[in-house]
Amino acid sequence: MTSPSPHEIALKLRWCGLTDRGRFRTNNEDTFLALQFDAREVSLLGKTGEVSTQEKDFVFAVSDGMGGARSGEFASRIAVDKITSLLPRAFQQSAGGLNVGFSDVLSEVFEQAHQELTLLGRSYDECAGMGATLSLCWFTALWMYFAHIGDSRIYYISKREGKLRQLTQDDTHVGWLYRNGQLNERQAREHPRRNFLQKALGAGHQFVCPQVGSVAFERGDLFLLCTDGLIEGLFDNQIAQHLQIAPAAETLENPAERLVSSALEQSGRDNTTAIVIEIL
Repeated sequence: MTSPSPHEIALKLRWCGLTDRGRFRTNNEDTFLALQFDAREVSLLGKTGEVSTQEKDFVFAVSDGMGGARSGEFASRIAVDKITSLLPRAFQQSAGGLNVGFSDVLSEVFEQAHQELTLLGRSYDECAGMGATLSLCWFTALWMYFAHIGDSRIYYISKREGKLRQLTQDDTHVGWLYRNGQLNERQAREHPRRNFLQKALGAGHQFVCPQVGSVAFERGDLFLLCTDGLIEGLFDNQIAQHLQIAPAAETLENPAERLVSSALEQSGRDNTTAIVIEIL
């Protein structure tokens, strides 16, 4: 018996995204992206939607910018804009029979964004020190490929396991201490150096080495991309609860809205962004 083709088992993605500047910031340095593409065209998607994975690929990304004046907003926009030019090229090469490795493609996206941010930071005083985090999910018919640098996060809930799992690693010393059991989640959230990045795009870093990986998804799985503003307001178990509860009959809030509004109530000190992707 032959295995079913991707066209025979194509699933649907339902997504929702929201970003908020927070209760104290005057501007929003977060950016998020929802994008569909094939070998011929690229289309930006809205904040919510539902699509089939049958014929196109999809990318969702969040970026948290940093820098003086308003260059943080500029930095995060540059980071996500690189995706729109490079990933469709990879789709076209793959359709033409070329063996394109997802790790190489995603690493190139990060490297080019890093080079542009570095060049701008060196060329203009107002852009000195500008940089950005970037967390990206690339959905094909059956696989989600991800890449990440910084302290934004990608979470995953498998329907089979039912547990929230952080796919990415925070590129901070505090994150390393937490992963190695030297801090608990509360201590890591309250640590005075929790936002000091060891890796980022631009921001004076000489090299960029993103974390890359992949997940085979199935119907019922959930993915969350978020910036550190969400994490400052919510513990992991609270995030899991918001993702798994059914919406109340009296509210039309989607999962991203529930997460962001709850994080703002608990903290709101930073820009806060969330994208939730459900596999249907």
